[in-house]
Amino acid sequence: MSESPITIRASTAADLPAITAVYGWNVLHGTGTFELEAPDLAEMTRRRDDVLSKGLPWLVAERGGEVLGYAYANHFRPRRAYRFCLEDSIYLSDAARGQGAGKALLAALMAQCEALGARQMLAVIGDSANAGSIGVHRSLGFEHTGLLKSAGWKFDRWLDVVLMQRALGSGDAVPPAAGQ
Repeated sequence: MSESPITIRASTAADLPAITAVYGWNVLHGTGTFELEAPDLAEMTRRRDDVLSKGLPWLVAERGGEVLGYAYANHFRPRRAYRFCLEDSIYLSDAARGQGAGKALLAALMAQCEALGARQMLAVIGDSANAGSIGVHRSLGFEHTGLLKSAGWKFDRWLDVVLMQRALGSGDAVPPAAGQ
């Protein structure tokens, strides 16, 4: 008997308890985020609302009605010159790792961001030993662009931050249209 396929879709408010649980697990057990205390449902609702208010995507991966993980894009920095450069964030439940949900989320996120006119996507990956995230990004064309050594302290050890980048659409080959 085969498992049902993974579906990628826009998140809804009804997904927020599952999103909060997924992120909470990652905060408490993982090094992909340097956050030290798991945010509550109200804070995760505020974060999602902020991303959506900018017209940016917040997606979930689900199988059989169960949220396996989520991904969203946000502006790399708030200054207007960065408006074509987005940063991705992807978090999976522990049980969903290695099943393709992360790659499916990232591919869908990239496609939606490109359709919005983004030209660059950055991955700011917590922990240089995070082989899963690094591998998923590399498999979708991201290139290693930098390393911030010992940038975070979590679980009684120093953690690096890996920077990866991928052009979207025409990237930097042509300037944006006038007025963008």
